[in-house]
Amino acid sequence: MASRLITQDQLDRVEASIRAAPGGSGGDVSDDELAAKLVQLEVLTSYQADQLKGGRTKLNLGPYIITDWIGQGGMGQVFKAVHEMMGRESAVKVLPLNKSTPQAVVNFTREIRTQAQLDHPNLVRAYDAGHDGNVYYLVTEYVPGTDLRRLIRTQGLPLPIQQAANIIMQAAAGLEYAHQRGLLHRDVKPGNILVTPDGRAKVSDLGLAAFVHLADEDPRAGKIVGTADYLSPEQIRAPREITAASDIYSLGCTLYYAVTGKVPFPGGTTREKARRHLEDTPWHPRRFNPEIGEEFVEIIADMMEKDPAARIQTAAEVCARLEPWASETVPLASQRMTKSPWMPPPLPTGLEDLEQLNDTHEGGFEPDELDSSRGSSQWSQATDPLGISGQDTMRIRTGRKRRPPPLTLNYPYSISRDLSVPIALAVSIPVSLLVGAVFGFLVSNWLR
Repeated sequence: MASRLITQDQLDRVEASIRAAPGGSGGDVSDDELAAKLVQLEVLTSYQADQLKGGRTKLNLGPYIITDWIGQGGMGQVFKAVHEMMGRESAVKVLPLNKSTPQAVVNFTREIRTQAQLDHPNLVRAYDAGHDGNVYYLVTEYVPGTDLRRLIRTQGLPLPIQQAANIIMQAAAGLEYAHQRGLLHRDVKPGNILVTPDGRAKVSDLGLAAFVHLADEDPRAGKIVGTADYLSPEQIRAPREITAASDIYSLGCTLYYAVTGKVPFPGGTTREKARRHLEDTPWHPRRFNPEIGEEFVEIIADMMEKDPAARIQTAAEVCARLEPWASETVPLASQRMTKSPWMPPPLPTGLEDLEQLNDTHEGGFEPDELDSSRGSSQWSQATDPLGISGQDTMRIRTGRKRRPPPLTLNYPYSISRDLSVPIALAVSIPVSLLVGAVFGFLVSNWLR
């Protein structure tokens, strides 16, 4: 009664029906019996019944009645709710009281105002915002289904190429809309792409987003923000200089995850993941999914170029490149088979292929400013409650240690690393000169 979720008349009728039911005791009705009946009659949800049984009676935020719990993020909880008058189902993101510092409230307000300026079918729309006492909340559209990360982990397999291309293409369309308005997401990852049962995709969570033209007002300007498994190299090197290409890199990592079921650089600490984004080569996607064609691999490669200038520059181009795979038509062979930043997929070599091939969970963090004078940065987790440690993917031993390339190279995986090319040149040039000299001598004699 204190929750205002049921009336006295409803309560009396439900208790009477329980007593009169076959096998009923006819006496006092227990809390469990009452809760089960109210849920069966859809007067309460299971979540509401559990909360009431626990003695919690405030199940509203302003005009929104909380009906269920959706999830927990690093900077807030998300609930399912219904507007008391309109009856519209929504998602409500709540800033917890224990995290409602003045700066956190400022950041949350920025997120609310940022999302309010966007209206696109592939971005989660904001409906309302407010505060109930000291509790601040943001109301967005409720997207039934799951996020891309849970979708892949639940089924235990990578997505089919067509499905992955379709989802990422939709996400790219939403990002293109945001980029055209000067907004960078800065935390593109599978967990922030919601997928409905009918295959619609929406990019969510603009908690770390920022407008390029309002950089001076961004409290996180100059800090490395995002999720460790999906950080672009420039987010690590020069976070003040990131562009839309940074979101493209993170979306490329997300596409890699969608078709392989693995993050590009599994295992290790946040610092080690950051170094590997700067220096290392991910395993070739066909190591985990042999059905991926080389043309499709090239798209992922172009999205994950370490040099932002060499990367696909716009989300619109990502849409165009993925469109043949997202449709039901058979894609034509690409003519851009010039490079791939991954090692070629090795043949199975026995037990080594079976060791520790599970991906790690995603590590979210929002480090303090990078202090290059100390040669390190202070890392702290903020955007993902799951942490950053995990089991590394076991690489096949080749007997040859690959030295990391220098960070100054625009394309760190150039052909010059393969010794066969300089050796071939060293042999072929002298031979060509000798053949030319002999031929010239014979022609000269013949002419005389």
